[in-house]
Amino acid sequence: MARIQGVDIPPNKRVEISLTYIYGIGFKTALDVCNEAGIDPAIKARDLSDDEVSRLSSIIESNCVVEGQLRRVIQQNIGRLKDIACYRGLRHRRGLPVRGQNTRNNSRTRKGPKRLVAKKKK
Repeated sequence: MARIQGVDIPPNKRVEISLTYIYGIGFKTALDVCNEAGIDPAIKARDLSDDEVSRLSSIIESNCVVEGQLRRVIQQNIGRLKDIACYRGLRHRRGLPVRGQNTRNNSRTRKGPKRLVAKKKK
């Protein structure tokens, strides 16, 4: 099993798909990395030699921000938005949808489970 950037990539999948298991690498980036390394994206990950794995790893390290470093950058950006108290930062702070989605009926993922409110007596 090949290990790239601290992630075990699945050996039974094609290289282009296996690379997408690394946080921060999508399908297009995986194809670009394979082309730059001179590796056929259609071969299985288990068929990669150690030299090819090291080439992939060095290209990803030099060209892409992935895994822990990317997560840290995203958290810093969210923290910056909260600190300057812009609209998006306030939405993050309150745990509400940030990108303008409807909150009257939906957005249960962001808001959490329903809180029951007692009905008023007439």
